[in-house]
Amino acid sequence: MVARAVEDGELVVGEAVALDLRVARLASRGCALLLDLLLQFMALNFAIALVGLVGTVADTAWVVGLSILVTALVLVGYPCAFETLSRGRTLGKLAVGLRVVADDGGPVRFRQALVRALAGVIEFWTFYGAPALLASLFSRRGKRLGDLFAGTLVIQERVSAAGMFGPVAWMPPFLAGWARTLELSRLPDELAMTARQYLARFWELLPEVRDSLGERITGEVFAVVGPPPPPGVRPEVLLSAVLAERRHREERRLARQREQRLRRAARDPLAPPPVPVGGPPHGPTPMPDWPGAPAAHPQAGGWPTGAVAPMGAAGRYPVGAPGVPSGPYPNPAGPYSNPAGSYPHPSGPYPVAPAPVLPQTGHYPRV
Repeated sequence: MVARAVEDGELVVGEAVALDLRVARLASRGCALLLDLLLQFMALNFAIALVGLVGTVADTAWVVGLSILVTALVLVGYPCAFETLSRGRTLGKLAVGLRVVADDGGPVRFRQALVRALAGVIEFWTFYGAPALLASLFSRRGKRLGDLFAGTLVIQERVSAAGMFGPVAWMPPFLAGWARTLELSRLPDELAMTARQYLARFWELLPEVRDSLGERITGEVFAVVGPPPPPGVRPEVLLSAVLAERRHREERRLARQREQRLRRAARDPLAPPPVPVGGPPHGPTPMPDWPGAPAAHPQAGGWPTGAVAPMGAAGRYPVGAPGVPSGPYPNPAGPYSNPAGSYPHPSGPYPVAPAPVLPQTGHYPRV
């Protein structure tokens, strides 16, 4: 994406849309600087202590050389390495929500980070931040000397949720009734995505750009959506209402589809039928009507229609009972039923055959 800065605080991207960069303010930059200086001071004291321990076994030249080396690494290497590897953020800037970018909005490079770090040694560690403060006060974009030399800019990366997510796809209460009457079937997905992207980047646009762009997108939307919107409502509010109603209808459609799938799964013909609680009903099960089954005995003996005959004492149904096949054969429902009645239960243990006697040869006789 090609971008160019046309004036202070404004950036024009490749799509010819002017973005309003959130330049970091002096207070937030001061807090980030204090955190970075505190970390550098602690790291420098720890490194000097280690160099002092090395000085007990080495000569003075080693101690002086190591002291210069660790001082350069802490004062210059710390901001340069962090801003290069983390795309413009030191630990202090990360805690406050700041980022260093190039003037064209791109990520900061190693050369730019090195120039800012070298200028920071002069600005903060030599003159205690006075040059940086004066340069920031006279610059419309809050640049210090290191930013002016390197061509960089510190921006506010973290903003409040109310400022970032204000106009999103939410339904304004005074437009709820009008939104329910909208005809959204002709609204294409591409145009809806354009409106959503416009709302997502609403606070990044300049005021005049966001108004003109919102009116243009609103005109395209209501060319295919009806009825017309009520007068006096801002474009971003109308787009929010349209997108919120579209999302609400889509959620209801998906919910109905899910309910239909659950109903079809509940009416699966392959599922086993439910078993009544308490098991099968008491009494004999009526005989099925299979082809060639014997016809039931006609009603006789005063049996009412649909009644179930009681089982006799011998474990058999009486002849002529409803649901009992006719003929001389008894109902086999009772235990051990035969024409003469129940089989007698053996009164004692079954006889056991005696073991065969071995002959004198020690072998069983052949059978």
